[in-house]
Amino acid sequence: MSSSDTPIRVMLVADPGVAARRIEKIKEAFLAEARDIFVDDVTVEMEIRSLRITPEGSLDIEALRELDADHLDADAVLMLTEVPRHVEGRPLVAEILAKNRTAVVSYPTLGVRSTKRRIREIFMDCLLRLLPDCHGPLQKEYRQRWTRWQPVEPSGRHRLFAHPGTGEVRTLLGMTVANDPFRTAPKLSGALAGAAAVGAFGIFYYSIWEMADALSTARLLSIGGAVILSMVAWLIFTNRLWDKPTNKDLARVFWLYNGSTVLTLLIAVSMLYVALVVTILIGALVVIDPDFLADLIGSEISFFNYLDIAWLSAAMGVVAGAVGSTFDSSMDIRRITHGQRESQRRYSEDELE
Repeated sequence: MSSSDTPIRVMLVADPGVAARRIEKIKEAFLAEARDIFVDDVTVEMEIRSLRITPEGSLDIEALRELDADHLDADAVLMLTEVPRHVEGRPLVAEILAKNRTAVVSYPTLGVRSTKRRIREIFMDCLLRLLPDCHGPLQKEYRQRWTRWQPVEPSGRHRLFAHPGTGEVRTLLGMTVANDPFRTAPKLSGALAGAAAVGAFGIFYYSIWEMADALSTARLLSIGGAVILSMVAWLIFTNRLWDKPTNKDLARVFWLYNGSTVLTLLIAVSMLYVALVVTILIGALVVIDPDFLADLIGSEISFFNYLDIAWLSAAMGVVAGAVGSTFDSSMDIRRITHGQRESQRRYSEDELE
C-alpha cells in the first residue's frame, strides 16, 4: 500500500452496450481495490463514449488524445472498448499510452470468459503501470498467465498481447459475446410470429404427424440444423451483414467480424427455433388427443411423438414463414455485429484532411 497522501482520480471510459454494462458492475469493486492498494483518497468516475476508428479499422490515436484532453485532472484514464485490436498480426488485449495517461483494453480479446474479475484485474494491472513510481509497486497477482507485456520503443507504449495459440479463437468468441446474441433473438420477433403462424398448421395436419413418426431422430435433427443455417444465411445476405475487407491487410480481422456474425446469428436463430418448438409442443399437447394419434400412427405414443411433431412443424414454419423476414428495425441491424457498429465510428479520409 502506498503512503502517498496525494489523491488519485481515475476515469473509466466504456463503449456503449456490453462494455458499459461490465464497467458498471465492476466500478464499486474496482474502487475498493484501488483504495486498498493506493491511498484512501481515490475517486473513480465513469463515462460512456465511443472512440472513432480510422478507415483502416484501427483506433484513432487523435481520439485518444482528445479523451486525455477532456480529462486533464484525471491521473489515469482506463478505456474498455469493444473494438477487436490486432497489431503485427496478433490480438492485442491492452495498450498503455503513458504520455496520454491512458490505457485501452479490448473487450473482445478477453474471450468468452470476460468475467468481472478478469476485467478488474487487467484494469488494475494497467493502472499500476500508469502510476508505478508515486503510488505503489506493480502487483504480480494482476498479471494474466495467458498474456505478456511488450514495450514499444521509442514511443514509451506498452502492449499486452494475447497468447499466439489461442488468441484468435478467444477474440472470436469474445466478439460474439460482445454482439450480445441473447439480446438479438427478441429482435427477430417478427420472424418468430411468421414462423409460429405457419408452424401451427402442423398441429392440425395428419400428414405432418405421420411424417414426424416416420422420420428418424437423426433426420429430424438434420432438418432442424439445415433450417437454422438457411435462416442465418438469409439474414446475413439480405441485410448485408457480411463484411468485405478493403485490402489484404484487413482480411484477417474481417474473418473475425464475419465469424462472430455467423456465431451470433446461429445462437439467436437457434433460440428462436427452440422457442418455436416449445410453443408448438404446448399447442400439440393441448389439441391432439393421445388415443386419436395412436390410432393414426398405429403404435403406442409417448411425449417424444409430440416433440417430433413440434420439431418438424417448427422447421416447416421457419422455411415458409420466417425465411423472407428480417429484423424488426434498421437500428437492430446496425447494432447486431461489430462490422455494422464500427461503420458508425469510421469517418472518411476526407474528414481526416
